[in-house]
Amino acid sequence: MFREYLKISFRDLWARKKRALLTMIGIFIGITAVVSLVSISQGLEQAIDEEFELMGKNSIFIMPGSSFETTFTATSPLTNHDVELIKGVNGVDLAGGFVTKIAKIEYKDEIKYTWVIGFPQDESKKIIEDMQQFVISQGRDLKETDKYKVLIGSMIAGGDFFSDEVKINDRIFINDQKFEVIGSVEPIGNPSDDTQMYIPLETARELFNEPDNFITIMVKTKPGFDASDVAESIKKKMRNDRNLKKGEEDFTVQTSEQLREVAGVVLNLIQVVLIGIASISLLVGGIGIMNTMYSSVLERTKDIGIMKAIGGGNKDILLIFLIESGSLGLIGGLVGCMFGIGLAKIVEIFAAQSGYEILKASVSIELVAGSLMFSFIVGVLSGLLPAIKAARMRPVEALRYE
Repeated sequence: MFREYLKISFRDLWARKKRALLTMIGIFIGITAVVSLVSISQGLEQAIDEEFELMGKNSIFIMPGSSFETTFTATSPLTNHDVELIKGVNGVDLAGGFVTKIAKIEYKDEIKYTWVIGFPQDESKKIIEDMQQFVISQGRDLKETDKYKVLIGSMIAGGDFFSDEVKINDRIFINDQKFEVIGSVEPIGNPSDDTQMYIPLETARELFNEPDNFITIMVKTKPGFDASDVAESIKKKMRNDRNLKKGEEDFTVQTSEQLREVAGVVLNLIQVVLIGIASISLLVGGIGIMNTMYSSVLERTKDIGIMKAIGGGNKDILLIFLIESGSLGLIGGLVGCMFGIGLAKIVEIFAAQSGYEILKASVSIELVAGSLMFSFIVGVLSGLLPAIKAARMRPVEALRYE
């Protein structure tokens, strides 16, 4: 019997194929939006997870300012004294800070602005290199004896920042100070990182007039120590040093796992908002299906009367119309999934060409299956009231309907 229901439903859909196609547009647009947006956000979440995996679970970040202040507006900066204090905490293996500011860059009479990072050349340099995925692609790394030497990001070296490529041994001006390019860094995956420049810490202090302050202090814990426990010890020691009570910290200490959780919460919230926006299209599509099904019931009133006259029950009529409305939702969802996946891949390709290689589309079976199920349910629910109306028709009245 179910096979017969399917035959009747698809025959009627095919007889009104233009109307059915127009009805499915709302579902198609909604599912396209859901699949493309969620797959991109899931891909971004996976990329961020991979970044934190590379950092390692034994990483700790200390930033100036409380959670209500920003790093750049905090009134209580981090200094060399804080670095030495942190190095004395039990479980700390390495600790080091860096300075970063947006600076004026001049190359061949062309002026641009980008981030310039000054980082130490001692053993703590390894922390920053690991966290930044810092790999030299051409030339050499900075040495302790270097002063006005600079490493450049891949987009600067490749000619995607200035009109011309910047090569090894070229001269470049940072805040009107001449530097020699000694190397370039492999692509990190986004324009913000790939247009950065790296100079020695002491040179950056002189250039930016920051004799003692750090923008961030990074810490690596020793093997066998829990990063959360070490982070609490750092907080306690810094509070005591600054004569602060618990909860009144003018600094922020976070482990890489905590930062990962915060990023996850933000991305999940973005996903919810995006799905909510896309669901408006699904609501419109559902109303379209309901309208189409009501029209279909009116047009097929005589057919319903004939089916009832030859033994068709209320349940049979109900199922036929529900299968028809569910099929409208399911087919619209299937087309939407295909277009959504294609759109997400186009965004990924466009992002890669723009330098955002970190942005990937991640299409999971769960996402596609969930989208198809949801579109089918929307179709069934939208057709429920028209199907009930059809099922409750009296055979005699239906046969007499003109």
